[in-house]
Amino acid sequence: MFDKIKKLNELKELENSLGKELVEKELRGVKVVVNGKAEIVSIELNPELTREEQERVLKECANKALEEAKIIMAKKATAITGFNF
Repeated sequence: MFDKIKKLNELKELENSLGKELVEKELRGVKVVVNGKAEIVSIELNPELTREEQERVLKECANKALEEAKIIMAKKATAITGFNF
């Protein structure tokens, strides 16, 4: 029973630490910052780009940042749980 409580506490600590991890991706003046929980923290657009260019670049930046955040999440979860994701 105590092992389960210990694991639960470790998972809560993992969640807190993931919220503090930041991943920043920038492309053509468009910047996206996400945290380790795969939540978007901030977005900066480049007013010099057309709307279509901003949409395309924003999507690419967000996807790259979220992908990196998922990798961070998996590595930290592996360290705590011992399971390899």
